[in-house]
Amino acid sequence: MGEPTSSGRAAASSDDAVAQEFWRDLRRNTQARIGLGRTGDALPTTEILELRAAHAAARDAVHVPLEVDIFAEQIASMGLGDPVTVTSMAADRSEYLRRPDLGRLPADLSGIENHSADIGFVLADGLSPRALTDHGAGLLTALADELTDRYTLAPPVIATQARVALGDHIAEAMGVRTVLVIIGERPGLSVADSLGIYLTHLPRPGRADAERNCISNIHPPDGLTYADAARVVAGLVAGARTLGRSGVDLKDTSRIDTLTSSETRTIAPLEAPAP
Repeated sequence: MGEPTSSGRAAASSDDAVAQEFWRDLRRNTQARIGLGRTGDALPTTEILELRAAHAAARDAVHVPLEVDIFAEQIASMGLGDPVTVTSMAADRSEYLRRPDLGRLPADLSGIENHSADIGFVLADGLSPRALTDHGAGLLTALADELTDRYTLAPPVIATQARVALGDHIAEAMGVRTVLVIIGERPGLSVADSLGIYLTHLPRPGRADAERNCISNIHPPDGLTYADAARVVAGLVAGARTLGRSGVDLKDTSRIDTLTSSETRTIAPLEAPAP
């Protein structure tokens, strides 16, 4: 076959420019790795290096431990009470990763007082201690601002080598009606510092995951903001108290409420006053 003509090369270049513009537009709306291009049969060198850097960040997020003393001082300064620190039965990070069951069981809860409060907070390192370091205090502040006028709040508990179900044991010791476990989510190649909130109403050891509600992907500015997460939590707490339980029967209606409120504000001036 002969060499491509100049017109053929120009057409191919134009098609490539159109394709690149198409992928650039899509990449503005997602953190997923899409439309990366290729060099021969492989990814471009830049993309390979960025992929390796993201993988290293995800590994570090899992293995670098939470600096508990520094984090506890930060939480104590918020005025919600001095936090108690507990750990699971997993002796170290290696055992925590190999034995999820041990991460769900407490080593010692003797330092926790029963406050009989409406809501308790458990700040858990989970699979990304980095997420708790980056976003834990900011998220807790937003939650406290949203909830403190309506409910009594127990002093926070910091949990290390923790899985979500450890919060049930802690909540039972605190004597709270609803527990919010703020936990570092499993890091990925797009996000390594995302937090999740697991809400359990009337918590006790043995609760199933179907009896919880989860708000995930909290990592501003690219993920859910602290304020938006707090508003969702407030709606779920109110719904759980009305329903008497959390989990699959409890739905997040915050967006519906927002839309309804917006529509009401729009049409209200056109309505005749009530007799």
